[in-house]
Amino acid sequence: MRRMYLVPNVITAFGLACGLYVIFKVNMIEPGSGDYEVILTSALLLLVAALADFIDGAVARAIHAESEFGYQFDSLADAISFGVAPAVLFLKSLSVEQGTLFSFLAASGAMVYALCGVLRLVRFNVLEKKQDPDDKLAKKNFTGLPIPAAAAGAVSANLFFLSPVLQEWTAVHFHTRVIVLFCVMILLGYFMVSKWKFPSLKSLNFRMPSFPLVVLTVLASVFILYGILHFFSIVLAVLSWAYILLAVVLSFIRIIVGKKSKTLADFEPDDDMDF
Repeated sequence: MRRMYLVPNVITAFGLACGLYVIFKVNMIEPGSGDYEVILTSALLLLVAALADFIDGAVARAIHAESEFGYQFDSLADAISFGVAPAVLFLKSLSVEQGTLFSFLAASGAMVYALCGVLRLVRFNVLEKKQDPDDKLAKKNFTGLPIPAAAAGAVSANLFFLSPVLQEWTAVHFHTRVIVLFCVMILLGYFMVSKWKFPSLKSLNFRMPSFPLVVLTVLASVFILYGILHFFSIVLAVLSWAYILLAVVLSFIRIIVGKKSKTLADFEPDDDMDF
């Protein structure tokens, strides 16, 4: 391996280490002992892993250090950090009696989510190799929910139910939390393997005068920063699920408008895909 290949792979390994630490750490606690502080720390580590996942590819392209090894390493790291770790967090945050309906729902939700995450990565790798590198249209969106976004949705939902803000507002019954989180894991799993289009954040742009855009960007940054510092669970849930709902709404609009219109043509589901 050439020396310049070391940098992106070290970044990938760092992100993988964050995901592994989350898995190992929560496995040393008793089931149901995953309180708000544990899930919060794990969520922060997975956000660091997501940042590393974004940086390693950018660094590899910038220094022309892309390789098949790095490509496969990155996928395996994503499968563990964003596929397995959120499922483990989901199970460890619950205290369900073995052999009951709720234990079946919890285990089923975790397995469906993790399996769909791996399938999502396999499909992405296959489609990425088939795409023309110069095809800029394909880079505007993803087919299926990206696994880092799915991990953010799963962890944020779990964290929200344990947050002190929700606890002060209303008391959610334990069985209700299990059922809702089970539905969330199944839904996220479906979105990952679906043929729906989800926008790439790198391709988002707004047509408006530069000064109002700068003002709105600054205000949004201030509110997000304040929210992260004081209402992290709510801000993470709003941002992650706003992205998912945005894609779903745009896809529904595309379906309603029809294929004959050019409106939101980028969000036409890939009905001709092999898998």
